[in-house]
Amino acid sequence: MLTLPGFVDLHVHFREPGFEYKEDIASGSLAAARGGYTDVCCMPNTMPVIDNPETVQYVRSKDNGLVNLLVVGALSIGLDGKKLADYNGMKDAGICALSDDGKTLQDEDLMYQAAIQAKELGLLITDHAEPEAEIVARDIAIAEKIGCRIHLQHISMKESVELIRKAKSRGLPITAETAPHYFALTSDALQTHKADAKMNPPLQKEADRLAVIEGLKDGTFDAIATDHAPHSEEEKAQPLDKAPFGIIGLETAFAVSYTTLVKAGHLTMEQLTKLMSLNPAKIIGLDKPSGQVVVDVDTPYTISRDGFASKGKNTPFDGMQVYGKVMLTKYNGKITWRDEDYDR
Repeated sequence: MLTLPGFVDLHVHFREPGFEYKEDIASGSLAAARGGYTDVCCMPNTMPVIDNPETVQYVRSKDNGLVNLLVVGALSIGLDGKKLADYNGMKDAGICALSDDGKTLQDEDLMYQAAIQAKELGLLITDHAEPEAEIVARDIAIAEKIGCRIHLQHISMKESVELIRKAKSRGLPITAETAPHYFALTSDALQTHKADAKMNPPLQKEADRLAVIEGLKDGTFDAIATDHAPHSEEEKAQPLDKAPFGIIGLETAFAVSYTTLVKAGHLTMEQLTKLMSLNPAKIIGLDKPSGQVVVDVDTPYTISRDGFASKGKNTPFDGMQVYGKVMLTKYNGKITWRDEDYDR
């Protein structure tokens, strides 16, 4: 077994307040601990939206001691893209970043204003790029002009990877994440897993998957995030065109990443540790992850949706044989997860 720094996820949806039937902070935190995570950033597309100090404080009050619960505030009021939210108030209430994740702030002038305010306040913007390559190019231009830090979420396309690579070669304040599904799967997974492989941005072609892996290898990507997005089984059982976007990922991310990237010879364990722990901690302003994780990288096991701590079961990785089982998670010196086989 290996002891690693705790994993840091820049991108989760714990659904509370408003959608607790999908996930709540308690179940999401337990899923994070089971997946080896010690720090997570909760996105603001809740109901009500996390666009004011009071809602920030509500979410933070739900911290149950299983994980460092970081809160991301909305860029725009109600995520409607029309008026900027109260950045000063939300910063004072304890947000770690700004995002309209779930939607994209399409108004370029408003995005410039957001970037100016974010820079003045020392806040990171973490942006959902849709359409992906177009918004990636726009955000790079804004970062270059304003000098604000912009983190690009869930990158999936070859074209986007190249844009980010060039921007970083010029020293621009851009960071980027991808997710395990974009380097482990292609759109072919929809045929087998149906809505459990439906997410936004969607799974791409093999050329895109390989480009994402190359971006992980050469440092174009700074982080691997999960975009953990639980839905009810009834919602995902709908026809593909009606089912909601999103899959869960906290409890499968390390094993899928280790198996697809390290076991396959694309990355070293040191590189994967930086992508899942050290780099995302730095991006979000942490000195280091808030704990440690013990993983078994030698014994294969099969992912089973039946054992998840998350309320969500919507994963395309059900039945996949992997290496890298999380055996123990410690957060701030406290054991938050211990596998039943840990002491055997």
